[in-house]
Amino acid sequence: MSKVFLGDVAVERRETCKGSKDGYPIVGLEHLTPEEITLTAWNEDSENTFTKMFRKGDILFGRRRAYLKKAAVAPFDGICSGDITVIQAKPDRILPELLPFIIQNDALFDFAVGKSAGSLSPRVKWEHLKNYEFELPEMDKQRELAGLLWAMDATRKSYQRLIAATDELVKSQFIEMFGDVGMASKDFPMAPVADVCEELFAGGDKPADNAPEKSDDYPYPVYSNGEGPNGLLCYSKDYRVSKEAITISARGAIGYSAIREPFFTPVVRLLTVVPKASMNIVFLKFFIDASKLTGTGSSQGQLTLPEFKKLVVPIPPMELQEQFAAFVRQSDKSKYCLE
Repeated sequence: MSKVFLGDVAVERRETCKGSKDGYPIVGLEHLTPEEITLTAWNEDSENTFTKMFRKGDILFGRRRAYLKKAAVAPFDGICSGDITVIQAKPDRILPELLPFIIQNDALFDFAVGKSAGSLSPRVKWEHLKNYEFELPEMDKQRELAGLLWAMDATRKSYQRLIAATDELVKSQFIEMFGDVGMASKDFPMAPVADVCEELFAGGDKPADNAPEKSDDYPYPVYSNGEGPNGLLCYSKDYRVSKEAITISARGAIGYSAIREPFFTPVVRLLTVVPKASMNIVFLKFFIDASKLTGTGSSQGQLTLPEFKKLVVPIPPMELQEQFAAFVRQSDKSKYCLE
């Protein structure tokens, strides 16, 4: 085991496409999935301004906003965005099959974030990345580690497929009980979403009196749409919502929803829905998710409260809503075990 720099065992590929792009898959930052080591999405359209080439087996590293943890192995030759650093292993120094796991790990991403420059869209250069230092075993041990890590990745993907299948089962159950999302095939009353809510509002500013950690003085969570795990932003002395409610992201990951326990405060970029007693919260959340809400306006898009109020929801008998909610909760337990 010896300490090496990334630049000792890998180089940046600086090849450009000087001819026709026909036949080359195109990869942008949006095609790299955070914390996923394999590439599963790309574009076949050659009409773009990208010219940077990558080759099968190279690592595509998202150098813009490195905290998103985007780095994947290229399964073919192609062309990628300039915001992707193409990293090629030196086979005489490191097993190419091991390099993806050296790069797709928290330690390297933390290093990359620390070396990034820029405020709105921080980027890191290969000149800095190559100075990342780590311990590297001998080649025989590298082969052993690579085999183990790829086996673990395959197992993880198997569980992910099971989770996706569970989600599809829940969708099928919804359709069987209530019809499609538009309710065209079932005879249930329909109403604007505001009519089934006790409260429906857009989040405000973060409380001035807040603390980063929970304590006796600051017991109530404050949620936004992206900061911290599950949107947890900080804690406050007081709360805005005293009942179980649904929060919906109005910017960024538009439409992402979560059920929040009572006594919390929602702030910027969140819509908050407190359903009436006649509406099961799990049923309503599923319907909101299945409606695939989108934003309007700026380049990022925004889901405004007036736009959300246009959503029309079904009102099945409470017995059916609760039956479906029980099915969802059981499915969530199964997914939790898989995760």
